Amino acid sequence: MIQQWYEPLSFSEWLKRTFSFLNIAVFIITATFIFSEFRFDWFENLVGSYLVSTNESRPETGAIWEMGKQTSDAHDYLNEIISKKEDTRQNVHQAASFFDLASSILPGEWVTLEKQQFRTLYLTLEKSVALKIIESAQLVWLLNGSSLDRIFCEGVTGGIKIYFIDSDNRVIKQIDLSREDILEIEDGEKPVSGELADMEGFSGRIYPAKNFFDALFKLPADIIPDLIVNPESLLKQDGKIINIGIWNETENGYIKLGFEFEETGGKQVVFIKGREWSVC
Repeated sequence: MIQQWYEPLSFSEWLKRTFSFLNIAVFIITATFIFSEFRFDWFENLVGSYLVSTNESRPETGAIWEMGKQTSDAHDYLNEIISKKEDTRQNVHQAASFFDLASSILPGEWVTLEKQQFRTLYLTLEKSVALKIIESAQLVWLLNGSSLDRIFCEGVTGGIKIYFIDSDNRVIKQIDLSREDILEIEDGEKPVSGELADMEGFSGRIYPAKNFFDALFKLPADIIPDLIVNPESLLKQDGKIINIGIWNETENGYIKLGFEFEETGGKQVVFIKGREWSVC
């Protein structure tokens, strides 16, 4: 058997090498190091002090973790935008009135309107009310005669904007509707509690019902429909007409008429439109 030069020659030699001063010193130092760490936690404190001193120069979060988190947040945000836009589109397409349309779109949102839907919403309005949005002849040309390509509806603070855009991506007609305009369009023919005498716009032009209708029936038969354009709201009332007022201003060729009804619960006024030339 061949013996290597570095191998101990005997057991006593092996013991001398094992328990030499250098080995014992290394063991003691190592044991002291480990014991002091368990006892005083000096290594953790040292690392903590180092991290505190270098905190300003280090990024707040790990670059890889932060990148993954930002990517996940971006995907969630995009999914939220897509879902919200789809909900808005469905709500708009299910709108049964211009008020529903305005309520479905928040400021900064926009959606495409189908031509047929805008036509349907417009036809639900009385003629005199519809004129507040757009002249019927102009709408006929836009929908059936022009190079109209699409209709955009944009939500703005306090209302909506409707854009008619041609095939060259030009706006050929813009309609601005405030929420107040829409409420007036939707509720313009609903009764209002009160009396004509308390409404400043009718001052000096209030007539007893009998006198008004006596003068009305003396007019040619073909003029009467222009004087009371939309009588449906009047026929829905159960009370008795006692006074009629004529508004002091005209709008788009129409003038407002107020019919004061006396009912069990009190007095109320119903507003309708009449052709300016037939009233004056």
